[in-house]
Amino acid sequence: MAKKKRSALKRIRQAPRRAAVKVLTRSAARTAVRSARAAVDSKAEGAADAVRAAASALDKAVKRGGIHKNAAARKKSRLARRSAKT
Repeated sequence: MAKKKRSALKRIRQAPRRAAVKVLTRSAARTAVRSARAAVDSKAEGAADAVRAAASALDKAVKRGGIHKNAAARKKSRLARRSAKT
């Protein structure tokens, strides 16, 4: 039986941690986008702040590998257009 390499063992340790971070950042981004959309649709006073917070959450998710950068750019663009419309 072949011995497992140290790098493979390290990857085995890293994978669950990284997956957990990705899930958290993706979830935070989704929640921020959802609340920003709701604020824009209801024409709340803090809609601009909510859009800004959503863009920040999306950027953090990209930085941590939670979502693809083009997906984040698309979501930010759609949010910005929606907020400009109202």
